[in-house]
Amino acid sequence: MPLPSYSDVFKLDHQRPHDEDIRAGDTVRMGANFHPHYAVIAVHGDKAWVRNVQTGEDHLAELTRCRKVAHEALAFAAE
Repeated sequence: MPLPSYSDVFKLDHQRPHDEDIRAGDTVRMGANFHPHYAVIAVHGDKAWVRNVQTGEDHLAELTRCRKVAHEALAFAAE
């Protein structure tokens, strides 16, 4: 029997309320979290290959959990 995830235990909803066109090269965040940011390396079907921009770690993520980061937020984070 698999262990429940943090999201399952606290009944967190990571799905975005509207459709976004996520493509390779976009910068995204996951769920309602503002950080960390991820660079989208590739998209296939309902999954995205993402790379943490701070640590360089790669992950696979469901597209429904990815939210685009606005360019204004990126400029502010770089300061």
